[in-house]
Amino acid sequence: MHTWDPTTYLSYADERTRPFVELLARVPDPHGRAVASVVDLGCGPGHLTGLLARRWPGARLHGVDASTEMIASARDRVGGPGDGSEGAGETYEVADLRDWLAAPEWPGSRAGERSDVLVTNATLQWLPDPLDLLPAMVGRVAPGGVLAIGVPANFDEPSHVLRRELAAEAPYAAHTAGVASPWSPGAMAYLEALTDLGCEVDAWETTYLHVLEGEDAVFEWISGTGARPTLQALPAGSREEFAGELRRRLRAAYPPRDGRVVLPFRRAFAVARVPA
Repeated sequence: MHTWDPTTYLSYADERTRPFVELLARVPDPHGRAVASVVDLGCGPGHLTGLLARRWPGARLHGVDASTEMIASARDRVGGPGDGSEGAGETYEVADLRDWLAAPEWPGSRAGERSDVLVTNATLQWLPDPLDLLPAMVGRVAPGGVLAIGVPANFDEPSHVLRRELAAEAPYAAHTAGVASPWSPGAMAYLEALTDLGCEVDAWETTYLHVLEGEDAVFEWISGTGARPTLQALPAGSREEFAGELRRRLRAAYPPRDGRVVLPFRRAFAVARVPA
C-alpha cells in the first residue's frame, strides 16, 4: 500500500495550484441562496481548501482524503480563517472517496445533508471507475448546487507511458503488477455523463506548458504523484535501478534546454449545476 508525502507533492505547488484556481473561477454560486457547505473530495495537504474558504467565507468546509499523511498536513496548517486549518471553519476526515459517498453523513453534518458545492481536483484519476461514481457525487449536491471536477488527462504523454513500459519489464514487473496507476477519461466523457444525469454542464480541457528547472525535473514531478506507487512497490536496489533508467528515458523524451524542461500537461475540467 503506497503512502503520500505532502512535502514532495508540494515541491511544485504553484504549477499544481493554477488548474484549481482556474476551475474555481468557473464555478457559479448555487441558485437563490448563500453557500452553507462546501466539500473538498481529495483535499490533499489542504493548501487549496483555503481557497474555497476565501471564496465562500461563511460556509462550512469539509476536506476528505484517503491519505493520513495528507490529512495530517492539512490539519497542521494553522492561522486565520481560510488558511485550511481546522478550527477556522474547516474540518478534515480520512476516508476513501467511495466510502464517503456511500456514508449517510459526514462529521459536522446532518444525516442526509447535501453540499452546496462539491469539488474534487486531481483525485478521480486514481479510481478505476470515475464515471460510475458521478451519480453518487451528483446525489451529494443539493438541488441547484454545483459539482466541480478537475482531473489530469495526459496519460498518453511520455511521463506516463515510459513509466508504464518500464514497470512492465523484468525484473520490475514482478513487483509492480497491480500497483495503482492513474487514468481518467477526457472532458467529453464527463460532459456526456453529467448531462445524462440532468446537469447543466460546462466542460473543457487545457494543456499547460510547465517550464521546470533541472534536467531531471520531469522525474521529480512524477515521483510525487503518478510514479510514487510504482516506486514504493519496488524493493531497495531495484527501486534505485528503476529510477535511474526512468530518469534516462525521461531526459530523452524531454530534452533539457538551458537547464530547463518543458512538461506539457493536459487537464480536463467539468462544472455541473445539479437540477433544482
